[in-house]
Amino acid sequence: MRTADWTSSVTVLDRVTAVFDAFGEHDDGLGVSELARRANLPKSTVSRIAADLVDQRLLDREGDKLYLGVRLFELGQTVVRPRMLRQVALPVMADLRHATGLTVHLGVLEGSDVVVIAIVRAGSGATPMARVGGRLPAHATALGKALLAFSPQQVVNRFASGRLAPRTPDTITEPSALLRELPEIRRIGWAAEQGEFTIGGGCTASAILASDSTPLAAMSVTGSIGAVDFDRLGPLVQAAALAVSRRFGASRLR
Repeated sequence: MRTADWTSSVTVLDRVTAVFDAFGEHDDGLGVSELARRANLPKSTVSRIAADLVDQRLLDREGDKLYLGVRLFELGQTVVRPRMLRQVALPVMADLRHATGLTVHLGVLEGSDVVVIAIVRAGSGATPMARVGGRLPAHATALGKALLAFSPQQVVNRFASGRLAPRTPDTITEPSALLRELPEIRRIGWAAEQGEFTIGGGCTASAILASDSTPLAAMSVTGSIGAVDFDRLGPLVQAAALAVSRRFGASRLR
């Protein structure tokens, strides 16, 4: 949250960014007053910025509600690496969903979070962990653990001090406990999570590696704890991640 006196020296870009940051993952449209409260900006300022962003299709307006605009999604699709990863991974994800009957996620590490860039649902009624573009705490998810296990030490160091925020009573909150898991994940090639992100949920994930063994992304299968047989599904997810790694490397050579 930005402090009350931050507006005295910020740029126009800072204000625009604050408006975008005010939108949460589960918001179903926001009014100008709520946007101003969350962005810690005057309502008149947010009203002017919102009008300009609507003109540019970066925000959409329906009545008195504002939504993130279609153009933002279009711009996001042009980011080269995530777009290429999605293209290469989606057929493999579909095969993995067919083989397991579970929802498949693809995510990349950004800061302390995993950003979901693709989802293949188990069925029309299946609820994914997050929407495409949504963020998940890396320490509380198999996707995040798989990525951290192969990340450079300076990336892992972000998690090495202070308590980690709990999502459920089973979330790892001690950095030392998280760090102890990473060598074993590297050894076996896949990560597991049981009830750490959602109560009763289970997930296993494997990193998609570049030719230098740095992580490009991670792929996971998710379901109820009873539906996730880690010993069976871990190697399946690992094989799918390896297939994406090979296909991505081949696509870069064309």
